[in-house]
Amino acid sequence: MDYKKYFKKLLFPPIWVMILLTVFSAVALALVFIKDLSENPLAYAVYVVAFYTVSVVTVFFAMVLPKRYKEIKQKIYENPLGNRYMTDAVFRTHVSLYASLAVNLLYVGTNAVSYALYRSNWFGCLAVYYLTLAIMRFLLVRYVNRNGIGANRLGELKRARLCSFILLTLNFALSGAVLMILYQNKGFEYHGMLIYIMAMYTFYITTTAIINLFKYRKYKSPVMMITKIITFSAALVSMLSLETAMFSQFGADMAAEDKRLMIMLTGAGVSIAVITMSVYMIVRTTREIKLTGVKHNGEQ
Repeated sequence: MDYKKYFKKLLFPPIWVMILLTVFSAVALALVFIKDLSENPLAYAVYVVAFYTVSVVTVFFAMVLPKRYKEIKQKIYENPLGNRYMTDAVFRTHVSLYASLAVNLLYVGTNAVSYALYRSNWFGCLAVYYLTLAIMRFLLVRYVNRNGIGANRLGELKRARLCSFILLTLNFALSGAVLMILYQNKGFEYHGMLIYIMAMYTFYITTTAIINLFKYRKYKSPVMMITKIITFSAALVSMLSLETAMFSQFGADMAAEDKRLMIMLTGAGVSIAVITMSVYMIVRTTREIKLTGVKHNGEQ
């Protein structure tokens, strides 16, 4: 029997197997912690599967993914739609707007239903937050569908300014959420392995949002810029959500005052960042709209 061959198959399972294992481990661990089944014999089996899942996923990211990166990238470029997505920034912005709008609407529906079922202001606040994001992205999708990007500078400036004003109102929902976290012991909770998955995802979207914020400046498109600002604002709020989840999961030995101070500082930092970006876009777009109007009147 070739043990080396079987060991290799065990350590490098197919991707679909890793996906199934990850989903199973996340759900199973969540049930173990939620139902307080840590002493149940089945829980030990879940721990073993979860450990194996973490091991193979780690090996995949460390050893397999870098080798397959070029191959996967080449296949994407060979596909006409994939090539367009990778090379056409306007098309990529269009796709990301549709995807983010769909996700926001899903969150709005989920939190609205939760509010109706549990009558919790926490879910109501989250529903308002995601609804605000959805409204901005709907306005941008509608504009891009009708006018495209780069065809009407004045139209883009006005739409970007409108979304910037709406972005300012996001702070009301954000402030409400922070107050409920501080004084009503509300917050986000991710049980078991799910918290590590959410941590990786949150750091990924935040890093990507920061990179895109600078990357898309070269296109000098107000619609593209406000799209990336909205994405960055949402990523910052996700960081705040992750912080509360980390405190809930690992902060049992941390003083309540220290937790409250950290949440207050993070919440204030996120709020200041959102306000600063909103005001910057409002001032910038208003100034250019006025200059465009003066120039248009002068030509007449």
